[in-house]
Amino acid sequence: MDMGLVRTFLEVVEMGSFIRAAVSLHVTQSTVSARVKELELELKQSLFVRRKSGVVLTPAGKRFQPHAQTMMHVLRQARQDVALPAQLRAIINIGAQYSLWQRIALTWMADYRMGHPEVAVRAEAGTPESLMNHLADGLLDFVIMYSPEARPGFQIEKLIEEMLVMAASRPDHRGPADADYVFVDWGRDFAAWHSDQFPDFSSPGLHVSLGALGLSYILERGGAGYFPRRLVAADVAAGRLHLIGGMPEFLRPAHIIYPIDSGNEAAAQALGSLREAVKQDRAAMTQSGAPSAMAEAQPIRRGRARSVGSPA
Repeated sequence: MDMGLVRTFLEVVEMGSFIRAAVSLHVTQSTVSARVKELELELKQSLFVRRKSGVVLTPAGKRFQPHAQTMMHVLRQARQDVALPAQLRAIINIGAQYSLWQRIALTWMADYRMGHPEVAVRAEAGTPESLMNHLADGLLDFVIMYSPEARPGFQIEKLIEEMLVMAASRPDHRGPADADYVFVDWGRDFAAWHSDQFPDFSSPGLHVSLGALGLSYILERGGAGYFPRRLVAADVAAGRLHLIGGMPEFLRPAHIIYPIDSGNEAAAQALGSLREAVKQDRAAMTQSGAPSAMAEAQPIRRGRARSVGSPA
């Protein structure tokens, strides 16, 4: 398939108009129309519905869109891999949910790069759905996430366990009973648990899907919410936040998922490095008495299971 046609298709989708897509691609509108028509002939499907206000995708166009995005992603990755400098022997592609980069992946990646300068690392942050799709498509070597979808051919290991605690800007905060309580969406499991623990809590004044966003808001504007103990430890020690005694705590594990038989030696080495970093961190935190988010990686399961969303 001509990737120029695929790129044009995606540009029309993004711009919502053949005219705006033509301007963005620096071609004429007739060229954009011809490319879309050629793609439709190749797929034997109509991809767009033309309207006065622009264009919208047909059902076939909606089904083709994720495939088109994957093809362009693969092409970009292939160009980078082929152009790998001589001093680099390999490249690994890793992904993690946004909040896990801050708490696990970023520190480990920096240490790994120092110890393995001959290996290039491509890092990606994303939603659970996008990370699982890219892993399944072979665009990522392994992923760190809270509730991975178990699929045939992939191994899941528990990497860490985080304790979510209620932290507040004032020590007398009453949690969900106060108007400035911030509900942080840590996924479906947490939402169900939260409903059981606080049955009288109905609609929050502020609902956020990213833990870092909720924490920043509370530090700046005040309030309370649930966060990993390790994440708020420094702010608690400095007096900027307070742990609210008597409030229930939620145990939230994070996992790594990777192909069982990938044959990628560099990725296998990186996984070993990550497991070792988890062990060392846990040992250091145990000796110091500080709260550790990390627990030794353990195999969990193979096969099929339900997918559980974890936005934060």
